[in-house]
Amino acid sequence: MTTKLDPYCGPAPIPENVIWAWNGDVVLMAMIASGVGLLYVAQSPRQPGHIVLLSAVLIVAFISPLCALSTALFSARSVHHILVGTAAAPLIALMLPQLAKKASAVPPELVFLLHTAVYWAWHLPPGYSFALAGTPQYWLMQSAFTASSVWLWAILLSTNATVFTSMGLAVGTMVQMGFLGAILTFAPSPLFEAHFFTTQAFGMTPLFDQQLAGILMWTLGLLPFLAAALWSIHTHLSPSTRYQDNRR
Repeated sequence: MTTKLDPYCGPAPIPENVIWAWNGDVVLMAMIASGVGLLYVAQSPRQPGHIVLLSAVLIVAFISPLCALSTALFSARSVHHILVGTAAAPLIALMLPQLAKKASAVPPELVFLLHTAVYWAWHLPPGYSFALAGTPQYWLMQSAFTASSVWLWAILLSTNATVFTSMGLAVGTMVQMGFLGAILTFAPSPLFEAHFFTTQAFGMTPLFDQQLAGILMWTLGLLPFLAAALWSIHTHLSPSTRYQDNRR
């Protein structure tokens, strides 16, 4: 059964016009500005650099032509999700360290399973088509994806998490994202009906576009989690950390 599509980011642009295809949603702009402002007020101590980076990531992901381009290309959608899940989410978690205490009240294994379920649900054809069927569905996807990612990163980056917890979350997420990336890369045919006729204008077949998305997950999507795993090892095994632990 064919799903009627009404994507929030609008119809697929043509290459000649994509640079002008900025999202003019005033309500979204106001929400981003107010949300970033509230995060800045909630920070202690305040880190202006985090606010600037988060604002830039959100503008690129939701306001820039990337939004419209993601209607045409699944690979652009992959870039969008990488920005939200591995750039915006950890920045929010870093700006709200108190969130780690609340997030840690839930077993990290359950947080990992929830994040994995959300990630896969929206990247498989039925969930993906549903997200492009209208504005409410789109923001349901974005809300679930962002919330589960912030929750995961809050525990992963917490100074109270053990090295085993941080490493387990980082490596486990790399494995499940890598598996999804492998499915997208090695599938013998395109999986996403929404992009069957939108990629050709950009010189790609739907299958190549899908394979590119899978490769992006394997590379750009996994690097932040690899960095987090290495950071966790360095932090927990550094002489200063071991000295503080011995004094407790």
